[in-house]
Amino acid sequence: MVPLPLFGPFPGGVELLIVFFVFVLIFGLLIPVGMAYWVYRDAQSRGSDDATLWALATVLAGLFVSVFGAGAVLVLYLLVGRE
Repeated sequence: MVPLPLFGPFPGGVELLIVFFVFVLIFGLLIPVGMAYWVYRDAQSRGSDDATLWALATVLAGLFVSVFGAGAVLVLYLLVGRE
């Protein structure tokens, strides 16, 4: 059996795969975790008892929805969570 190329029979398929995984790593993991860290630190500095819950919601929205889901939780935190 001949292995099939992942990105078709054109040059640069492997490099495109590596770039794709780096893109997914940055936008799929690091940005939501960074947003969650900022939300957690801000909520703790304001004395919120729900700091961990806001951070967990941000990470989970980032992992299961997308960066836009984490951004939506961040906007929700800015509108509702900050007292």
